Amino acid sequence: MARLPDFEALAIFAKVVELRSFAGAAADLGLSKATVSKAVSRLEERLGARLFNRTSRRLALTDAGKNLSERAARLLADGEAAESEALARSTVPRGLVRLAVPMTFGVKVIAPLLPGFLEMYPEVSVDLHFSDAMVDLIGEGFDLGVRIASLPDSSLLARRLCPMPRHTVASPAYLKAHGRPTHPMHLAQHRCFGYAYLSTPGIWRHVNARGEEATVRPSGQLRVNNGEALLPAVIAGLGIADLPEFIVGDAIAAKKVEVLLKDWKQVEGAVHLVMPPGGPRPARVDVLVDYLADQLARPKRRKGSASRRAT
Repeated sequence: MARLPDFEALAIFAKVVELRSFAGAAADLGLSKATVSKAVSRLEERLGARLFNRTSRRLALTDAGKNLSERAARLLADGEAAESEALARSTVPRGLVRLAVPMTFGVKVIAPLLPGFLEMYPEVSVDLHFSDAMVDLIGEGFDLGVRIASLPDSSLLARRLCPMPRHTVASPAYLKAHGRPTHPMHLAQHRCFGYAYLSTPGIWRHVNARGEEATVRPSGQLRVNNGEALLPAVIAGLGIADLPEFIVGDAIAAKKVEVLLKDWKQVEGAVHLVMPPGGPRPARVDVLVDYLADQLARPKRRKGSASRRAT
């Protein structure tokens, strides 16, 4: 297998040529003179030719050195330009941010926030990906993800933004026809609709103010992979569902559904921004993180159903 060029030695050689001095190149690069000398010697050994004629007073390029110097200088300049551009892009908010969000929360909450962000940062673009499934941020090349849950241990970095209450609800028509459950265990005798992407699908966990817990496996005619799709069937009086506030808040306010088991709460999750681990994030990612954190932490964002919010 062919070896890669010794880019470091070529860059050091170019700097020595530029400054006509091993000591000057060492000082400019922040290296020891011995390191610079070894890099040039390594390059000479690899090429099988001397690059400099050295005396105590003078440093002169050989013919081989002259032939190499122009390409080495171009390599050094290209490397410095590439690094400068990358640094500029990482410190100035510019470029594309790929953001994965849950479907309904993304449409109702995140999308309405983005115009303000795009106006604030005109050189940043956002690729917004909607999916209720657990997106592999690293494998699919996303910079950020929004997740609504009690997060398990994960290699991802997470920033908690705000709580997200859940409500067990049914329509007045359903309650009139089938009665009102007063304890979570009663749900086993009712028609309950399921959501496929719960951390524990098919299991509802409730806790009361005394710390008592109740776990039930309800069943019903409908199971979906998007929570908003449950709402029409609940309003129609066909069953009970457990839904986050941003989906069901308006229906509660309009009295289309009623909150059940008010002395019990589903184990409450929260809205998180999750990010792949690693070194410093580009400025374009940091500014979007800070913007969403500020917007979603505001009380008005949590109270309205269309303004209320990873694994």
